[in-house]
Amino acid sequence: MAQAGNEELIDSFDRFFRDYYDGAIKELAQRYPTEQRSLAVDWDDLYRYDPDLADDYLAQPEQLQRYAEEALRLYDLPIDVSLGRAHVRIRNLPETESPEIREIRAEHMNRLVEVRGIVRKATDVRPKVEEAAFECQLCGTLTRIPQSTSDFQEPHECQGCERQGPFQVNFDQSEFVDSQKLRIQESPEGLRGGETPQAIDIHIEDDITGEVTPGDHVSATGVLRLEQQGTDQEKSPVFDFYMEGVSVEIDEEQFEDMDITEDDKAEIVRLSEREDIYERMVDSIAPSIYGYEQEKLSMMLQLFSGVTKHLPDGSRIRGDLHMLLIGDPGTGKSQLLSYIQNIAPRSVYTSGKGSSSAGLTAAAVRDDFGDGQQWSLEAGALVLADQGIAAVDELDKMAPDDRSAMHEALEQQKISVSKAGINATLKSRCSLLGAANPKYGRFDQYEPIGEQIDLEPALISRFDLIFTVTDQPDEEKDANLAEHILRTNYAGELTTQREEMTSHDVTTDEIEEMTETVDPAIDADLLRKYVAYAKQNCHPRMTEDAREAIQDFYVDLRSKGVDEDAPVPVTARQLEALVRLAEASARIRLSDTVSREDAERIIEITRACLQDIGVDPETGEFDADIVEAGTSKSQRDRIKNIKALIADVEEEYDEGAPTDVVLERAGEIGMDESKAEHEIEKLKQKGEVYEPKTDHLRTT
Repeated sequence: MAQAGNEELIDSFDRFFRDYYDGAIKELAQRYPTEQRSLAVDWDDLYRYDPDLADDYLAQPEQLQRYAEEALRLYDLPIDVSLGRAHVRIRNLPETESPEIREIRAEHMNRLVEVRGIVRKATDVRPKVEEAAFECQLCGTLTRIPQSTSDFQEPHECQGCERQGPFQVNFDQSEFVDSQKLRIQESPEGLRGGETPQAIDIHIEDDITGEVTPGDHVSATGVLRLEQQGTDQEKSPVFDFYMEGVSVEIDEEQFEDMDITEDDKAEIVRLSEREDIYERMVDSIAPSIYGYEQEKLSMMLQLFSGVTKHLPDGSRIRGDLHMLLIGDPGTGKSQLLSYIQNIAPRSVYTSGKGSSSAGLTAAAVRDDFGDGQQWSLEAGALVLADQGIAAVDELDKMAPDDRSAMHEALEQQKISVSKAGINATLKSRCSLLGAANPKYGRFDQYEPIGEQIDLEPALISRFDLIFTVTDQPDEEKDANLAEHILRTNYAGELTTQREEMTSHDVTTDEIEEMTETVDPAIDADLLRKYVAYAKQNCHPRMTEDAREAIQDFYVDLRSKGVDEDAPVPVTARQLEALVRLAEASARIRLSDTVSREDAERIIEITRACLQDIGVDPETGEFDADIVEAGTSKSQRDRIKNIKALIADVEEEYDEGAPTDVVLERAGEIGMDESKAEHEIEKLKQKGEVYEPKTDHLRTT
């Protein structure tokens, strides 16, 4: 029981509970202790009741929480239930007590603070002893010792026989509580300019453990504590912060750090009503990079994304768009990716060269975070980009095993982890923007593009749009590009001179004239808010006209594959991609409906993409298998014919089919000899054909 001087504080909390939380406490009593063990209290309610009491709660959280829980224990209930071990969990602190993780300072020590971020790591839930009952092995006396969070304390001597043990913990008489450790990292939307995200560890106990998983965006309230750096032998004068968690809640708000004012909303709506909104969007993406209008428009569609659908049977159709840029070196792919990362409300950028599968998806790690004894789950880039964009550069440089880990994340938008005894499913509801180089470093115009993409067909088929960026000399285009790059650099030189040199003759007008061509049409900050606003408030549906246009395009393409020998031009995956793109196009206008114009706009983009990579160069026809299976139908037919030819010829010769005879007969049936030679090499690499003797072939 609290001391007499503190009776008034307990009474004060009792009156507060009666005025504000009577119904909530009665509900808690009915569900206590199996279904619910905590009362969630909003700090604003406490402030409205008594500002001084609310301020004291921030400054002396431990004491005030004890009084609040005592008042809860003594609360007069209509049913005979004791809320002896129920918790009061305060949340929604004022702005002044909600610093960014990087802004936490010594002045916040021992105060109640609230931080927001992403759960980066989480340990398993484990029991922690609060009060250990030690049994003397000589006389059987029990000695109870309360335990702190840092060390395990044993008794110095037995209270019965006064000897120094030996002791054994009596688990039945000891008090345990569930405990878990979380590492919360700053949300990516709060970071700009390549800052390294900072993190803080939070120790939580009892009923709030096991509620969140890595990748969740959370608000955590707790008391800020210090722990000393260094080892027992060499202690450091520098201390680390950690939090004793009071409450942890998942933030369902998509972009919680976006501060969109009424003026911003008015400007966003005004922009959305412009006739040239799509052109302005294109001009707002990486204006320093010349050209790429279709690629830039597609990236903008990816930022806005389609609508995620939840069906009555519980299944989900993704709305996020995945896009891949494959191109020659020096074509500005990485710059485009960096720019998108800069204007996306939530984004994570990584390079394939330095990313493992665990770095992209999730990993089970055993380190000092889990006390070295237990495994903890760590979220990777695709999990941290949940509800945003993951930009992955140099996708082709990743190990094949690491790339295969992305398959589930792209289509199902979740990542299943079964490692070190941990079974968990993490959310990765993000769009992937990938960039890669062709297999041989640069596109070969004489080879089919499908063969030059060094990625698994299963991964490629998950991308809604694939653009190839080739670097072909073109006098007019090269002159325009050179002028654009030189103007961009000159504008940068003028700006630098003006800032760094005192004696200069550069006027503001001159700088403005030069930078006009490289200024984005819509300011990056406003564009970021535009995207966030559209994704939160705009969920368009298809009109009959739009559905008809997309259906006609799809059916028309498919009809080309009706003949028995014809390739399949597109699959149902492309149809879903068309729907997502059309919804994103409507979102750019903040429209609630997808119009025929939206459908026609994305049909044009899709046709251009298919023309780039989905056309079999031998037949000139669309062939979905170039992307879906990695080989075109004409190529598969040729491989089948070559194998059959080798099998026929080898029956005529004891030592196998002579290569020159096979090639000669291939020419006789109208097959190009150089292509036949190429296919024989590929069959040898796959082990379907071997050479029992030089220049002789056998099938396996």
